[in-house]
Amino acid sequence: MAEKLVRRHLIFEGLVQGVGFRWRARQAARAAGATGWVRNDWGGTVSMELQGTEAQIDRVLQALERGRYIRIENCSVRSIPPEEDERDFVTLDDRW
Repeated sequence: MAEKLVRRHLIFEGLVQGVGFRWRARQAARAAGATGWVRNDWGGTVSMELQGTEAQIDRVLQALERGRYIRIENCSVRSIPPEEDERDFVTLDDRW
C-alpha cells in the first residue's frame, strides 16, 4: 500500500535568507522526491509548500537543518490539501 501524500505550508525564521536556503531546499526536495515551492518573504522569513510522504518531508527538513550556514530559529507548520498534478519543486521569485 502506498504511503499517503501530504502537503505542508512552512514559514522559517532565523538566518534563512542569503545563505543558500532556497537552493538547498530545492536540492533536498528533488533528491527526496518531494514537490512544492520555496520563496523569500518580506521581513526575512522564507515560505515553503512541501508535498510528499511524511518520510520525504522529514528528509527535506533534516537536510535543511544540516545546512552549513542556515540557522532555523523557528518554523511554523500547517497542513494543507495536496495538489494532485504537481510534479516538481521550484524556487519562486522574491515577493518584494
